[in-house]
Amino acid sequence: MYAVFQISGFQYSAQEGEVLQIPLQDVKAGDKIDISEVLLVKNNDDATVGTPFIENAKVEAEVISHGKHDKVLIYKYKRRTKYRRRQGHRQDYSEIKINKIVTA
Repeated sequence: MYAVFQISGFQYSAQEGEVLQIPLQDVKAGDKIDISEVLLVKNNDDATVGTPFIENAKVEAEVISHGKHDKVLIYKYKRRTKYRRRQGHRQDYSEIKINKIVTA
């Protein structure tokens, strides 16, 4: 079974048992979360598409851990003015495991 769902404004596609990195969620590691914003569910040849979401469908997931992505460096430069800036940023994420995809 395969599903496309939305969480924190981003869309992800996943199968049962898959591990994903999503934007940081305000839950503890080891807690279970239910994602009800399911856009598409595909089971073998049967596909269900929501308008925009599928009613009574959800993705059950478990939060494995929290962390930070690799550093992204941002450079700013203006020629002939001695203007140079360098800034780094690390985005927080939550790692989740998809346990079950439930449909109506």
